[in-house]
Amino acid sequence: MSRPAHVTSGPYAPPAAARELTVRSADGARLHVEVHGPEGAPVVVLAHGWTCSTAFWAAQIRDLSADHRVVAYDQRGHGRSPASPACTTEALADDLEAVLAATLAPDEKAVVVGHSMGGMTVLAAAARPRFRAHTAAVLLCSTGSTRLVAEALVLPMRAGRMRTWLTGRVLGSRAPLGPITPVSLRILKYATMGAGSTPAMVEACARVVHGCRSAPRHAWSRVLAALNLESGTGELTVPTEVLVGTADRLTPPVHTRALVAALPHCVGSTELPGLGHMTPVEAPELVTGKIRALVTTYTGNAQVKEGA
Repeated sequence: MSRPAHVTSGPYAPPAAARELTVRSADGARLHVEVHGPEGAPVVVLAHGWTCSTAFWAAQIRDLSADHRVVAYDQRGHGRSPASPACTTEALADDLEAVLAATLAPDEKAVVVGHSMGGMTVLAAAARPRFRAHTAAVLLCSTGSTRLVAEALVLPMRAGRMRTWLTGRVLGSRAPLGPITPVSLRILKYATMGAGSTPAMVEACARVVHGCRSAPRHAWSRVLAALNLESGTGELTVPTEVLVGTADRLTPPVHTRALVAALPHCVGSTELPGLGHMTPVEAPELVTGKIRALVTTYTGNAQVKEGA
């Protein structure tokens, strides 16, 4: 029997949602959405990265849902959201807008958090009226706007055409990831996490990543290889904070520095020594703390009122 696509115990086990719903995007694609925490609380919306799912945010959901309403959704083709032939950045933006419309009141604003492809989703949606209407502030974790394959450091080679070509072949492979083994855990840790990541962190990420189906994984890898969202960066006018691990091999700090230089309203930048690409898992308390601070500063409603 195959293992579930997430750990079932410990700090990285996803908590049960207060409610689940299916949201239809602009093209009819179905998105699995979870809502955690009390109604009437300040809202945080979480958009996960390539090959991940809502389970990736388990630590943040567990902490924040005590006094926030946390909305997490599976990107199309990931987790419990079915695959769709429309794999484009426009579709990602449509999906985020649909989730915001379905879960927030017309005058309600959220702190939106995007990790990796989730951050790219935010950049793709930055100019959209509905995104702007519902977003108070943004946290971008381990992400970039362009040249993802060319800048990736997964292969220990000198930068150039050969490294870019080989990296594209590796990341865009159609091959199934197969079962989780000691070897696959070592590979995943090397490619996506810092050297100090604990076995529990690596296991949690491996379960999520290996649970991603091969076809959508390949389809989205092609989108990411051709990504260019530099114009979206300039459109992200809400207060935005960015963070990255200094040992991130997939979206190394060069991307974060470019974002900081281009964002119209950057309110903070953090480079986390020795951490890799999976920052919400590798530094859960720090990432959650950043989210809480943005809620407190930019929504003016940091906690559920007593008796509410």
